[in-house]
Amino acid sequence: MPIKILMPALSPTMTEGNLVKWHKKVGDKIKSGDLLAEIETDKATMEVEAVDEGVIGKLVIEEGTQGVAVNSVIAILLEKGEDKSALDDMGLEAPKPSIAEAIKEVKSEPVTIINEGPKTQSTSSSKERIFASPLAKRIASDQNINLHNILGTGPHGRIIKADVLASSGSSTNSHEGPIARIAQEYRLIANNSIRKVIARRLSESKQNIPHSYLSTDCNVDKLLELRHDINHARSADANAVRVSVNDMIIKAVALTLKQVPEANSAWTDEAILQYNNIDISVAVSIDGGLITPIVFNADQKSIFTISKEVKELAAKARAGTLKPHEFQGGGFSISNLGMYGIKQFNAIINPPQSCILAVGANITTPIVKNNKIEIANILCVTLSSDHRSLDGAMSAKFLQTFKEIIENPVRLLLGH
Repeated sequence: MPIKILMPALSPTMTEGNLVKWHKKVGDKIKSGDLLAEIETDKATMEVEAVDEGVIGKLVIEEGTQGVAVNSVIAILLEKGEDKSALDDMGLEAPKPSIAEAIKEVKSEPVTIINEGPKTQSTSSSKERIFASPLAKRIASDQNINLHNILGTGPHGRIIKADVLASSGSSTNSHEGPIARIAQEYRLIANNSIRKVIARRLSESKQNIPHSYLSTDCNVDKLLELRHDINHARSADANAVRVSVNDMIIKAVALTLKQVPEANSAWTDEAILQYNNIDISVAVSIDGGLITPIVFNADQKSIFTISKEVKELAAKARAGTLKPHEFQGGGFSISNLGMYGIKQFNAIINPPQSCILAVGANITTPIVKNNKIEIANILCVTLSSDHRSLDGAMSAKFLQTFKEIIENPVRLLLGH
């Protein structure tokens, strides 16, 4: 009897996936372990191997099809001695059209140049309705300009004062070149699986989790000095990994969680789950979305090991080669937008976790120290916490402990 090959569930949150590519065609013989297809899940593109032997009798879902439900039939495998006639009684539905067929690419129409100098009288009917502002009509009348020859750049194509002045050559911005407006107002960009899952999970997070936000400023002068000294001392070794501020923040969070384990948790209606291991999810931006690979047991690792792991995980994330266990789970998340110059922001909790730490940019700031004004490097961090499992006082304790560790960075080397 023909064997149905089903769309696999490659992650716990996966309900559908995109069939990116077939590595086999109809008539190909396959055996267990052969590479069948590439499937884009809600987190990454993964390879799917065959578990049975036979001959490909039919590819039910075409290459490039998006939104294929988990456990739906994607192909039929004929066993030894069977031919295509065995497919007649399978009752297969027609393949689901791909998103490329469902959403046609919107192409821009030719543009119209509207700052071309004086216009000749149009042959258009003077009775044709013209959408123009009262001021534009008055200027056109005073200067004997035919509004039929002008393309409006106002809302919904309405002709405005600037359009008439540009047409007559009277614009005060005479140094500007011709103004070109694309007639097609927008284009469609199909959402991939990653973007859809991010949208769903973040919507659920904001709707279902009572977010609480607390911020604190950290003086990172000593941290930057220590980082400089570490990287300088290791500069002679070409294979040495350079330590980043983010690597040191990960270690500082790990040590903080040892002292404030309440933040390393998840809420359920029956009980608060307090994790025994310190596994930190680190947000990494990838094409089309965001993924959070995990540094496992970060409290037990040196900043050098953390630095190496983070760089490897980020590279795999951007290449789409992360394994499920490398991004599923974690007890606490970090999101760092400091490299974009963002001073402070509120991050959305990554469920089912209770907390996420938003890290801003290091800003050179004047501060008062010993009744004197000095310049310091200040880093603002904001803790988003689930108020059901972590109240305000406990969140404040977390930030207080983190601040103490990050401002005394030798503790990152000592591990406590």
